Amino acid sequence: MIDQQIDIPTKDGKTTTFITHPERGGPFPVIMFYMDAPAIREELRDMARRLGTSGYYVMLPNMYYRSGVMELGPIPPDPEAPERKRMFGYMNSINIPMVMDDTKALFAYAETQGAANTKIVGTVGYCMSGRYAVNAATHFPDRVKAAASIYGTHLATDQPDSPHLAAGKTKAELYFACAETDIYAPQEIIDKVIAGMKGTNNEVEIYPGTHHGFAFPKRPVYNRDAAERHWERLLALYRRNLTS
Repeated sequence: MIDQQIDIPTKDGKTTTFITHPERGGPFPVIMFYMDAPAIREELRDMARRLGTSGYYVMLPNMYYRSGVMELGPIPPDPEAPERKRMFGYMNSINIPMVMDDTKALFAYAETQGAANTKIVGTVGYCMSGRYAVNAATHFPDRVKAAASIYGTHLATDQPDSPHLAAGKTKAELYFACAETDIYAPQEIIDKVIAGMKGTNNEVEIYPGTHHGFAFPKRPVYNRDAAERHWERLLALYRRNLTS
């Protein structure tokens, strides 16, 4: 595998992006990996590497670059902890239009790389970024063939770019993995997503006995069986759709 971390120019500055892909073969379909709220860390780089070893050119951008931060360090579970409040401030400082602008810049860079095939793209977003992964499919329908939201937040809003409305705006296959217990995506929100995907080949799957964050090995709520199932679903989604 070839790993690198580079600064990619955007409309608002530069986003430090971790890139990993196999050293042989290619060009490889691009996977846009959108981080969760605690930001870039080795845990996410390892997950990107796992995707890359399956034959993909994986891009993991720092989405907080506008605030001048990248690695936040440990986030205490206490909702009143200053580190957690700071994290939520960073999370709320970005939005869908900003992230789509960044995605466009990331594609522009990838187009200059011989190892990347930017005509065939998959996306995945965890936590705050489930909505960004799905919106990439609606904003770049000629590129993005598959998008996955893993315990995503803000999945059903009153805005026109709400993820639960995405099925009619893209031909990409959409997959929503939801935790059974999730204060950020309660059942009434999941029901709206299910209704929005009705009549399509898109899937909304609830993982029994899980909590928000179940796929991250370093989290107390990590559930190995559910995490491995999410990997199986994710890689199968890409195998079905990311072929030339």
